[in-house]
Amino acid sequence: MMIVFCTVPDEKTAKDIAYALVKEGLCACVNQIPKITSYYVYENEFCEENELLLLIKTSSSHFNALQKRLKELHPYDVPEIIGTRISEISPEYEKWLSAALK
Repeated sequence: MMIVFCTVPDEKTAKDIAYALVKEGLCACVNQIPKITSYYVYENEFCEENELLLLIKTSSSHFNALQKRLKELHPYDVPEIIGTRISEISPEYEKWLSAALK
């Protein structure tokens, strides 16, 4: 199982992406964390942006399809898509997560 981190610019984008990924069975759940500030350099320019963070729960076998779909849905040229494997998970939650994926 994995958690995928993805920043988005606004609530509408967050909802649209979460809805599509869950309905299409590419993930079991998306949590939205509001009001983060991101600092980074893009095209040689320092940027400071207010964003939201999505925590997307999926399986390793769904990562490539999820990543492809995120790139289609996301408004950024280079969206943040970072997947990390879950090392510990409750058996009940893992069972639910697996059942929710298509």
